[in-house]
Amino acid sequence: MVAYLSQFNIIWVGVFASLAAGLATGLGCLPLFFVKEVPKKLLDALLGAAAGVMLAATSFSLIVPAIEAGGHGIKGASIAIVGILAGGIFLDVVDQFFPSTNLQVGPVAESKKDGSRLLVMSPSLRRVWIFILAITIHNFPEGMAVGVGFGDGQIANGLTLAIGIGLQNMPEGLAIALPLVREGFPRWKAFLIALATGLVEPIGGLLGIGLVQIARPLLPYTLAFAAGAMLFVIAYEIIPESQNSSSKLATHALLIGFVVMMFLDVVLG
Repeated sequence: MVAYLSQFNIIWVGVFASLAAGLATGLGCLPLFFVKEVPKKLLDALLGAAAGVMLAATSFSLIVPAIEAGGHGIKGASIAIVGILAGGIFLDVVDQFFPSTNLQVGPVAESKKDGSRLLVMSPSLRRVWIFILAITIHNFPEGMAVGVGFGDGQIANGLTLAIGIGLQNMPEGLAIALPLVREGFPRWKAFLIALATGLVEPIGGLLGIGLVQIARPLLPYTLAFAAGAMLFVIAYEIIPESQNSSSKLATHALLIGFVVMMFLDVVLG
């Protein structure tokens, strides 16, 4: 696979890999059309496994290459620390905007004094849309991570990240679509909304690979920055979401996801 992809332009390989990872969000929604309800424990287990996959991909395909690119020893470790903290803080700052999101239109109708009807957002649906907005914005650094992985010509690293993020996106897409269906959205519309949240990833992928191509000395910093952003998403969004109904099952799934992705990383590398 790596030898075959190496004959193509690395930029386009990175963009298509991040696009494939983003499309996996829609792939994860397909069970919506075949089952009426997905058990919460199953969804939590899938999210737990996704967290493990992403932890392994972040560790072995972003943090370790960042340290190696920055120089072994104190220098490489220091660069990784700065980049990881910067990436995490950046996502934390972006996340502060979500509670104030102004969502005007929704399926709940209220009567105005003049007798007309005004559509407003129900509290539960408003939370769903804020969650969707959060996932969409968080998908951008995921795509960027894939692009950065390919940016220095390291196709194996990029592929590992794309696979890891794609596997993570599948239960994430289902987690986006299910609340929309519960709120009365048609299943096809919930599917399209979930799919759209993943389509920002190729944009992030193009930016990530472009930054590395233009400013190659920044490679260790961009790798570490992407790692920090990913760690924030994993710790703040995915792991807490997976711990709702069965924390032990989700934890076991996380361990399995981690070792599977570690194995794939070694094999692809």
